[in-house]
Amino acid sequence: MAYRRDLELYIEYRKNNKSVPGFYEYMKKQNLSTRSQARVISSLRTYFKFCETRGMKCPELRELRPPKVKVGLPKVLTPQEFQQLFDAAEVNDPVKTARNQLTLLFLYGLGCRVSELISLNVVDFNQTDRWIKVLGKGNKERLVPLTEKLTENLTVYLKEHRPSLMKENGPSILINDRGHRPSRVDVWRWLAAWSARAGFEEPVNPHRFRHGCATALLESGADLRSIQMLLGHASIQTTQIYTNVTTNTMTKTIEEHHPLSQMVDADK
Repeated sequence: MAYRRDLELYIEYRKNNKSVPGFYEYMKKQNLSTRSQARVISSLRTYFKFCETRGMKCPELRELRPPKVKVGLPKVLTPQEFQQLFDAAEVNDPVKTARNQLTLLFLYGLGCRVSELISLNVVDFNQTDRWIKVLGKGNKERLVPLTEKLTENLTVYLKEHRPSLMKENGPSILINDRGHRPSRVDVWRWLAAWSARAGFEEPVNPHRFRHGCATALLESGADLRSIQMLLGHASIQTTQIYTNVTTNTMTKTIEEHHPLSQMVDADK
C-alpha cells in the first residue's frame, strides 16, 4: 500500500511537471520528512528497474537519487513499558485477553515485523523443539527459537482459546474479532487501545518491540550475528545500530553512578 502511494504521488506530480529534479521540492511541499522522501525515491527506483527488465526505457532511474538520511537511534520499548502494555491488554473476555497478550509476546519475544506477525500459521509452530518459522522479506524463511513462557502461552492459546475466536477453519495463529486472520490495521488498532489504557501519551509503534527485543538481547550478552539471524536482517550493518543504543545507555549509567562523576573539582 505504501509503495502504491509513492508511485501515485509521482504520477500526480508528473501530470503538470516535466522536471524530475523538481520532484524533491514537490515532496517537501507535501510535508514529507527526509526519511519518507528516501522511501519514495527507493520505491520509484525499484519500479523503474522492474520496467527496464521488461525492455522499457526509464531515464528517471539515473536522475532520481535518494536524499541523505541522518540515521537516528531507534526508540526502544523497555521491559517496564512492555509489562504495562501486557497488563493493559487484559480485557473481560479471557479468550481475547489470551489473543491480545500472545500478540505482544510475539512482537517482543520474536522481534518480528507486523507483516511477519500476521502471517504466522499454526503449522509454523514446532512445540517439541520450541521454535516457529517466520516468513520475512523476500519470502525468506527463518526459524526463531521460543522462550519457555512464549511456548506455554502459545500452546494453551491454540488448544483453549483460538477455536473460540474462529468463525471458519483457517491456518492463521492469530484471529481477529471477526474470526479471521488479522490485518496490519487490526494490530495497529489493538496497540493504540492498549497504549491508551496503559497511560502512554501516544500509541506504541510496532517497530519499537523489534528494537526493544534486539537491545535487550544485546545488553544481556547476545552476539550481533545471533540477533541478525533472529531479526532477519540481510546485512549485519543494519543490526549494528543497536550497539549505539547500548553504548548510549552505558554512558548514561556511568555518568549517573560511577564515583568519578560525583567528584567535586578541587579548584572550585
